[in-house]
Amino acid sequence: MSAKDPQQRPPGFTYLSKRQGHRELHADAVPLSRLAQRFGTPLYVYSETTIRERYRQFNEAFQNCEHTVCYSVKANSNLSVLRLLAGLGAGFDIVSGGELQRVLEALHSSPAPAKRGIDRGAQLAKIVFSGVGKLREEIDQALQAEILLFNVESPSELELLAARAAHLRRRAQFAIRVNPHVAAKTHPYISTGLHKHKFGVPWRDAPSLYQRSARERWLDAAGVSVHIGSQITDASPFRATMERIASLVRSLRESGLNIRFVDAGGGLGIAYENRGTPNFPDYVQHYSKALMNPLKDLGIHLLLEPGRAVIAPAGVLLTRVIYRKQNNGKRFVVVDAAMNDLIRPALYRAYHEIVPVTVGDRPTAEKADIVGPVCETGDFFARDRKIGSMRAGDLLAILDAGAYGMSLASNYNSRPRPAEVLVAGRRARLIRRRESMSDLAAAERL
Repeated sequence: MSAKDPQQRPPGFTYLSKRQGHRELHADAVPLSRLAQRFGTPLYVYSETTIRERYRQFNEAFQNCEHTVCYSVKANSNLSVLRLLAGLGAGFDIVSGGELQRVLEALHSSPAPAKRGIDRGAQLAKIVFSGVGKLREEIDQALQAEILLFNVESPSELELLAARAAHLRRRAQFAIRVNPHVAAKTHPYISTGLHKHKFGVPWRDAPSLYQRSARERWLDAAGVSVHIGSQITDASPFRATMERIASLVRSLRESGLNIRFVDAGGGLGIAYENRGTPNFPDYVQHYSKALMNPLKDLGIHLLLEPGRAVIAPAGVLLTRVIYRKQNNGKRFVVVDAAMNDLIRPALYRAYHEIVPVTVGDRPTAEKADIVGPVCETGDFFARDRKIGSMRAGDLLAILDAGAYGMSLASNYNSRPRPAEVLVAGRRARLIRRRESMSDLAAAERL
């Protein structure tokens, strides 16, 4: 990467002229330097324009089949982000009672669906509950909210769901998450579709489990669910999975079950290095065909759980250089963000583009590790990365940080978590204040 030709993430993050010979990275129409001055750093900045456009493009890619887009809350669970997506008509994929509570709060505060004639019940009926360890109180909470679907991951979970549905006299629509034993070309920590993974029910066990459910008055075997992993950029594993799912749906219907839904999960990746990637509408169209073609004759309602594909390019982590140093010729750029703010590079050795907020005529040949202040060698954002000559006080933007950034942030080293800002056009709004030291100690007792 050259500082004269840095990566961008249009439409939300683009370089615009600042002064003669210099350009500055903007979030929509707002300079990032202005946001850093106003809100401090580290700072998460999200582009509402990008969220709206990515959601629209994803949704339109499936317009030829009956479908519901259920945004994956774990990717970014900020209430304002959820409220924005609810206003666009999105459903939600949740994995905990806490995420359900966030969705309920976002729905109750969102005026847009009501304006378009979408009632709250319709929005609640677009929530799917995934996860291998649902607690009894979480199941009760979801039953009382009358969500669309429980994605069941074990026989014991199905037994508990049947018992709680009977106790509350609430009918529970469910799908069994089957494990298709399809290898996804992704990091092993986020691959979920093989027998060695904790997720789902073995393929051969699913039919008998469905038949057992038929004896339960308060259960409705409504669908089949699958999820093979995250950050998958090759469509072939999705196609292979849907071919197996289509066969299972036919078999279950022949046995007398009324299967109406297929939950295809999420997992569509993005190109963090942004090299030679097709534009997003073409990319998601290719993905949609891989899912829809095997199911086209089944009359199925397709459930989709995008998270990263919608929200990752809509966010950056803004950080300021605090020191430069050398150890026997090894160069380091020390910034005020750290692994507690964005753990993906440390956890997955994940790549994020890192660009200067202001570009001009400085030399560009420096190669350095970009590291944070946390007391861990693993506290890095990039190693041996070529970047423009940076000085203390300069601002850097870590791109594609909208997904699994703030949602995975922690208080390690007793560091307060960053603020979050949502930008829409020329307007920037604080959607989460920066934590204080008193916030960190508020739940503790001496």
